[in-house]
Amino acid sequence: MQSLEAIDSWGAEIAAAGVVRADGIVDAHGPRDVPVRWASVTKLLTGLAALVAVEEGVVELDERLRRLLSHAGERRRQYSNEGIEEAAELVAAGAEMPFAEYFREAVVVPLGLRGSLAGSPASEYVGPLDDLLALGRECLAPTLVTQETLEEATAVQFPGLDGVLPGFGRQEPNDWGLAFELRDHKSPHWTGSTNSPRTFGHFGQSGTFLWVDPELGAACGVLTNKDFGDWAKTAWPALSDSVVREQRA
Repeated sequence: MQSLEAIDSWGAEIAAAGVVRADGIVDAHGPRDVPVRWASVTKLLTGLAALVAVEEGVVELDERLRRLLSHAGERRRQYSNEGIEEAAELVAAGAEMPFAEYFREAVVVPLGLRGSLAGSPASEYVGPLDDLLALGRECLAPTLVTQETLEEATAVQFPGLDGVLPGFGRQEPNDWGLAFELRDHKSPHWTGSTNSPRTFGHFGQSGTFLWVDPELGAACGVLTNKDFGDWAKTAWPALSDSVVREQRA
């Protein structure tokens, strides 16, 4: 895909991108096997592990866990690494094992991922592009949880809460699922203007992102080692719009 070649102009020492559909990888550009820190994209894997735990009966998706995973305060959305870490602690307590161990057994091994959780479950997964694309494929056609569970996780939790989307300012509302950030009608946003409102995913401060667009039937993932900044606010949506356009052609 010609659109993916745009990452070469971003000035990152490491840059890899790919597009995947439910039946496999459409295309990739850059190294697929070089481990990169995912930063907050880690939250998607941790959220998936929590959903597996819910289906296994390890924890209950009660109001506390639901609020932690969706960054929901009483009156506004308060994005928090600490909340995701607390959610992971609940899973660890229910499973009676360290979260990193449960994470590996519930997500890493069954998805065939090659990376690992090197620290915080909110920000410290380290893995290659192939892992990110495997996650994108899982979010299009789930195998670890039911479709119904995924649909709940990507629906708005505690509707109507305003808040700040890091790097993109105040959003009214600032909709969130269970660890998944929801595009809806947010503006500005890190995905493309042509991504459907149903698009969900996450981006990371280390210059990484994964979005999944169910209406398009595709997911796009990017790993770099160039920290998020003003450059990304232009480059990421432009790349995303190019990917959407090519996938619709």
